[in-house]
Amino acid sequence: MTESSAPALSFDDQLACIADRSAALRAAAVTAGLDARVPACPDWSVADLVTHLAEVHLFWSAVVAAGPADGPPDPASVDRAVHGDLLDWSAAATAKMIAALREAGPERGCWTWWGSAGAPMTVGAVARHQVQEAAVHALDAQQAAGRPEPLPPAVAADGVGEHLAVELPTNGAWPHDPARIVLAAGDGGTWLLDLGRPGVKVSRQAGAVPAAVAATITGSPEDFVLAFYRRKGSAGLHVTGDAKALERLLEWPSLD
Repeated sequence: MTESSAPALSFDDQLACIADRSAALRAAAVTAGLDARVPACPDWSVADLVTHLAEVHLFWSAVVAAGPADGPPDPASVDRAVHGDLLDWSAAATAKMIAALREAGPERGCWTWWGSAGAPMTVGAVARHQVQEAAVHALDAQQAAGRPEPLPPAVAADGVGEHLAVELPTNGAWPHDPARIVLAAGDGGTWLLDLGRPGVKVSRQAGAVPAAVAATITGSPEDFVLAFYRRKGSAGLHVTGDAKALERLLEWPSLD
């Protein structure tokens, strides 16, 4: 369960970021070549990466269009076949998802896989998560092209709270001794993580760091986001206190 994890980006900004980062992925794909390998996903070619993001966009288009539901759409109802040129098909898939998000509006309910996290199951929450999906995969394509670029600052800043609201609380019980960890992510906020057998409770900190903290982890929003998604390990993050705290935290999620 998380507290005070409202998005830093407006809904319109989220849609603009999805369009921008998806276009950045396609531009990098042209530079790299579709047969190039993706360093962050060694089993994938750039063509596989482009296909993956397009399939994600088509899937969430169907989820959003369905509205409130107890489960995801029937896979057979989502046309994920590549039609025509791969990059043109990818652009069409992005446009379709953005149109579905815009038509539904941020407050509309829909199925999401993060219901157990206590995070909102809304179109706005889907849009927020898809910003991070597109941004991280755009970086993957840029790395394949040998031209990685920093994450847009607003995207990175929002990515810290988004990950803590959606990804982290879905991991179930904490497999180590109970611990309290502070994450100090600059513009991404300062967060307290209470980790234990029930899982994690996340709260945003506005004042002094509470007592009995096992570790404080400090870094830029981008350092945190790329570490969360295992794109650069813990480089750029500094630990004060229990040196193993960061390693345990980053190894906990399955990310499957």
